[in-house]
Amino acid sequence: MAVTIEELYRNYGILADAKPEDLSQHKYAYQVILDGVKGGPKEKRLAAQFIPKFFSSFPELADAAINAQLDLCEDEDVSIRRQAIKELPRFAAGENIVRVADILTQLLQTDDSAEFGQVNTALVSIFKMDAKATLRGLFSQILQGEDIVRERAIKFLSIKLKTLPEDTMTKEVEDYVFTETKKVLEDVTGEEFVLLMRILMALKGLQTVNGRQQLVELVVEQAFLEQALNPADPDTVDRLLQCTRQALPLFSKNVHSSRFVSYFCDHVLPNLSTLTSPVAELDIQQEVLKLLAEMSPFCGDMEKVEANLLMLFEKLLEFMPLPPEAEGENGENTMSEEPKLQFSYVECLLFSFHQLGKKLPDFLIDKINAERLKDFKIRLQYFARGLQVYIRQLRVALQGKTGDALKTDENKIKVVALKITNNINVLIKDLFHNPPSYKSTVTLSWRPVQKAEAGAQKRPSGEEMGTGSTMKKLLSPPLPRRNARQIYNPPSGKYSATIGNFTNEQRGGFRGGRGRGFGGRGGRSRGRIY
Repeated sequence: MAVTIEELYRNYGILADAKPEDLSQHKYAYQVILDGVKGGPKEKRLAAQFIPKFFSSFPELADAAINAQLDLCEDEDVSIRRQAIKELPRFAAGENIVRVADILTQLLQTDDSAEFGQVNTALVSIFKMDAKATLRGLFSQILQGEDIVRERAIKFLSIKLKTLPEDTMTKEVEDYVFTETKKVLEDVTGEEFVLLMRILMALKGLQTVNGRQQLVELVVEQAFLEQALNPADPDTVDRLLQCTRQALPLFSKNVHSSRFVSYFCDHVLPNLSTLTSPVAELDIQQEVLKLLAEMSPFCGDMEKVEANLLMLFEKLLEFMPLPPEAEGENGENTMSEEPKLQFSYVECLLFSFHQLGKKLPDFLIDKINAERLKDFKIRLQYFARGLQVYIRQLRVALQGKTGDALKTDENKIKVVALKITNNINVLIKDLFHNPPSYKSTVTLSWRPVQKAEAGAQKRPSGEEMGTGSTMKKLLSPPLPRRNARQIYNPPSGKYSATIGNFTNEQRGGFRGGRGRGFGGRGGRSRGRIY
């Protein structure tokens, strides 16, 4: 026979009126309350409140009490579920904390937003009771739970851990997070990898040089830098891109990017044209070259700096064409079209070459024969002359535009194009020094200008913005001679609307579905495993 509302209130009264030392004598009354979970909606709501209130007084009924509350957490009535979930932290004492955390983690799979919020609140509250025990429950589900639970548990940690106070996130707790996360990283998807790295990067103990180096080592393991790259496999390419993006913010003058840069030069650049993009709309070549350029300033000692420079040199030759040779009478160009100048690619390659050139400044003099060097300088010169025409047109197009006028899509593209062309111009000037110089500093066109750097100058320099008498002299094309051939027609359509907008989050994204780009975790068993 089902328990009634009256019986629940009567037995609640017995327990509430009893002295604390006499409560254990009223086991039957507590059992009646546990049986309330078998009643109707009203009885279940009362049971959800009464069961946790006297839970600690009946240790011999602990398992029965927790299981009764779990039945309510799975009830068809969402209001009953929410009430039961709200009370779950009251069961979190001693050894039960791990179990409650495990249960709450499984409940993250709910699709009801209010219920989901209730689970999050409950998890945060038991975190403050015992962070390490709560983490044990969470990581147990991340390592062994079904996909939806694992996914949401990782997201929970990536959002909530960084909001917890220092007295909760002690060194012992952070060490536990690091140890368990390394286990999870043995088999993850691309999206999970990004979230897990975000968790680790937020740990206070890993903010040191040594800590960042440990994180780089983790990424190196994930990137499989000891293996050759299969450019035709989009998952392999995606893995490398994801790992490089995660490592990038960790690099500094003390935490070096040498292994990644060498891998790109050894395995990626030789296959640049055959790389398979993991995302259809991603310009995979430009993405790879941007990543290489951003890493190149942080190279430490490199065993193969000469070989890496040679690969960059060869790639520059591919993207920096020779001037057209075919001319008709009166010096008119009879070619069907001018060579296509890939400004975005050349900016990245020149910047990387310039950065690595600092480590071997005599490379162009001692390692490249005179004929090839002459050919290289002809290409540089032709490219520079094209730049001057294009920079001049960009300056005219942007002249007098400020504020909202510069925020249109068309003008944003032109502003970035001006940054790109100015950067290339500065770097080419360095290489034309005798001997070649590697002293100039430029900010990559897609990177924001540092505030300190911007504040240090009252106005932008001529080299940066193409203003001033020096730049006018350098960039203005010479007066045309009679019958002079048109050297270069400024390109059109070379810059997509997304140029300059790349961030670590926006680049490429993840492969669709639940495909295992970073491994092949098997399917999970379904159903309650509390």
